[in-house]
Amino acid sequence: MPMNKDPKGGSTNVDGSKNLMFCSHCYEKGQFTNPGLTVDEMKSRVKGKLKEMGFPGFIAGYFTKGIPHLQRWKTQ
Repeated sequence: MPMNKDPKGGSTNVDGSKNLMFCSHCYEKGQFTNPGLTVDEMKSRVKGKLKEMGFPGFIAGYFTKGIPHLQRWKTQ
């Protein structure tokens, strides 16, 4: 999620400071909100949300191609 679209402007660290690496839907108070979420589950979730917003399936699929390369999954 682009930070300018995040309703909270980004997530928070344990000490309450802003964290601009992750959105507030995924990361709060220094931890992931859904720690067991897999790359494939995230791709499916994002693709579904984009389709709800009216994007065609092939465009939604294109936008999810970069998800496996996000920092969240680089350590897994």
